[in-house]
Amino acid sequence: MRDLALGFGYLMKGQRWVLGHGRWFGFGLLPGLLTLVLYVGALIGLGYGADDLVEWATSSFADGWPSPWLGIFHGILTALTFTFGLFIAVVTFTAATLLIGQPFYESLSEQVDRSEGGRVPRSGLPLWRELWISARDSLRVVARVVLYGVLLFLLGFVPVIGQTVIPAIGFCVSGFFLAEELTAVALQRRGVELKERLVLLKGRRTMVLGFGVPLTLAFIVPFVAVLLMPGAVAGATLMVRDIAPEPEEALPDEDPPGPEVHTPSAPGPYPYGTRKS
Repeated sequence: MRDLALGFGYLMKGQRWVLGHGRWFGFGLLPGLLTLVLYVGALIGLGYGADDLVEWATSSFADGWPSPWLGIFHGILTALTFTFGLFIAVVTFTAATLLIGQPFYESLSEQVDRSEGGRVPRSGLPLWRELWISARDSLRVVARVVLYGVLLFLLGFVPVIGQTVIPAIGFCVSGFFLAEELTAVALQRRGVELKERLVLLKGRRTMVLGFGVPLTLAFIVPFVAVLLMPGAVAGATLMVRDIAPEPEEALPDEDPPGPEVHTPSAPGPYPYGTRKS
C-alpha cells in the first residue's frame, strides 16, 4: 500500500508542478490537443464509412442473404468495426501523443529536472534519431498491449472472473504500460533502452501501478487525457529521478536558470563520468 500511495503521489506532484509553472502547462497541452483533433476526425470518418466498409468486405458472400438477416449481420459488423477502431484509438492515443509531442515533452521533462536541481541528462541524439527510437519503442509497447488485450478479452467470457478479476487485471496492465510510455521521455534522455526500462519498472511494479492505474482510469475520457498529459510527463520525470540509476555519461545543465558565478577556489562543472584529478 505504501508503494501504491508513493506512485500516486508522483502523479499528484507532477500535476502540481505544471500548475505552478503555467507556461509549461500550456506548452505541454499542444501535442495532446493536436492528437485529439486528428483522432476525433479519424473516428468521425470511420463512423461515416464503417457501413460502406462492411458492405464491401461482405459483398462476395452475403449479398444474397434474405432480409432481415443481411441487415442484422451488417449492423453487428459495423458496430464491431467502430468499437475496434475506438479500442485502437484508446490504446494508441498516449503513444501517438508522445510521438507527436516528443520535442515538447522532452523540453518539459528537462525543465522538471532543471527545477529540481542537479544535472540535466541529455541524450545527445539528433531529433530524427530520437523520434525513430520513440516510434519503434511505442510500436513494441502497443504490440504488447494488444496481445494482452486480446488475451484478457477472451478470458472475459469466463463466468464470474471474466466480469470481476479480468477487468481489474486489464486496468493494471494498461496502467503499467502507460507508466512505461510516460517514463520513457525521461529515461530515454538517460540512455535507458526499452528492455532495461521494463526491468526497472517491474522492480517497482506496485509503485508504477499506483502511478499508472489512476491515470488509465482518467484517460478513458480523451479530453481529460489532454489536460493531464503535461502533469503526467512531469510526474513521470520526478519518479524517474528517484528510481533510475545515475547516468554514467551525461552533460551538465547548459542553460541554468540564472547566471553562474565562478571563483578561483570553486571547481567548475564536470560531465558525468569524469573526476577532477
